[in-house]
Amino acid sequence: MSILDVKNVTKRFGGLIALNNVNLHVGKGEILGLIGPNGAGKTTLFNCITGFYRPESGDVIFDGQNITKLTPHDIAMKGVARTFQVVKAFHSMTVLDSVTTGALCRTRNVDEAKRQALKTLEFSGLLKKKDIPARSLTIVDRKRLGLASALATEPKLLLLDEVVAGLNPVEVEEVTKLLRRIRDSGVTLFVVEHVMRLIMSIADRIIVLHHGEKIAEGKPVEVAENKKVIEAYLGERYVA
Repeated sequence: MSILDVKNVTKRFGGLIALNNVNLHVGKGEILGLIGPNGAGKTTLFNCITGFYRPESGDVIFDGQNITKLTPHDIAMKGVARTFQVVKAFHSMTVLDSVTTGALCRTRNVDEAKRQALKTLEFSGLLKKKDIPARSLTIVDRKRLGLASALATEPKLLLLDEVVAGLNPVEVEEVTKLLRRIRDSGVTLFVVEHVMRLIMSIADRIIVLHHGEKIAEGKPVEVAENKKVIEAYLGERYVA
């Protein structure tokens, strides 16, 4: 059963077609990967799903409801959260206050939001750093903070935009384990990533965009052997 359906979505910027009649679905409880070269339209697609952009045509259906024309706030309230390529933290706030801000999506009671934030920080491995300023975090902990802030909104679907970019192999493995725990907790994941080590090991299915069009879809091993994907993105060296 799908939790998200993207139907014939097209997005233009002037004369540039960023997304051209894109169709895809995300099944409840799965991890769907989205890969493709820079400029393929991956982040644009996330922006259309989460209400930051409105497509020229097509529909975005979440949990059976058409959310195409809703605001980002309304979409978040329905249960869609996201992270960004560059973590958008409140650098002047503590880690706890930053995540509490996300939890206020579900309640106006600050004490209740703070309790939810503490649970989320413990889950994300940041509880011991709850009182330090967000600006003092390492890169990997900023990534964890972005995840925690999104999780504090209690999403059904979490969109992750290059969540391990800039991390070393050990840190990538740590975040990979966290993503599996998030999925096991009942949150569906839709992941944009250039780090093939993560996406090939964690995704149930992978979709490939190129020049705003879907050129492939399937299990990781199927995508890795697809000639169009090899030519457009992976290259022969990766396959070898």
